[in-house]
Amino acid sequence: MAIIRLRSLGDCVLTTPALALLKGFRPDLHIRVVVEDRFRAVFEGNPDIDEILPPDLALLRGVRPDLCLNLHGGTRSAWMTALSGARYRAAFGHFRQQFVYNARIPRAQEILGVERKVHTAEHLASAVFYLGVPITDIPRAKLWDMALPCPGQGRALPHVIHPGAATAAKTWPAQRFLAVAEELQQSGHEVVFIGAATDDVSPFRAFRTVQGAPLQQIKSLLASAALFIGNDSGPAHMAAAFGVPSIVLFGPSDPAIWGPWRAPAEVIASPEDIARIGVDRVLDAVMRLRVNA
Repeated sequence: MAIIRLRSLGDCVLTTPALALLKGFRPDLHIRVVVEDRFRAVFEGNPDIDEILPPDLALLRGVRPDLCLNLHGGTRSAWMTALSGARYRAAFGHFRQQFVYNARIPRAQEILGVERKVHTAEHLASAVFYLGVPITDIPRAKLWDMALPCPGQGRALPHVIHPGAATAAKTWPAQRFLAVAEELQQSGHEVVFIGAATDDVSPFRAFRTVQGAPLQQIKSLLASAALFIGNDSGPAHMAAAFGVPSIVLFGPSDPAIWGPWRAPAEVIASPEDIARIGVDRVLDAVMRLRVNA
């Protein structure tokens, strides 16, 4: 079986509950995930996956999957599914290029028997429910980091802050992240800022910063974090997958769909303007998560 999950970071993380459900029900299946190399680390070490493939059509055809499940929905993944050689080609019914698929998956609400908004983890898990996995509780997303130190070894766990986001509307002001970091530092906590290579981390130079690091390094850092604070983003889903207490700030995106899934977390939302979220609200959330600040 091949599952096409090209991007993005958060979607890749939130695919792992569906993989756990599928492998738990059918441990005999040889599950392959097709993913871009930049997101490969999300799936590395996951015992529910037997093989990770790059998005290379020749490689996909070479493994001759009986079922190809497209969870991405873009044009590239549709044509990879069409040409995979799989007998069964499955995808959600709202995806484009429907002529590619001979197993069309209905809305998650129809599968789950609800008429509310569904979280992305529920949406992705509904695909495997439709394909035969018994409907049951959907577990937390999970990541594996083989470099995680044993409890009690090394220094105190860091407090990780991710101030970046995909758009300006989803980005809390840098000076407010700094104010939170200073409060944490004054309470004796190590604070680490993380960012992509394209992010401007210069406002945070007074603190340790990790910029443009490989995803595996970010995974290891988040796995050992005591607290995560950040905008709605891929790293927020990674922190939740490790069960790290998290404070996630939302602007226009919907926490009901993209909030931390089944993890100890506080969501602070201001759909009209994320800049309306005050520093005090974040520090209050820190206290509610029982992390001294």
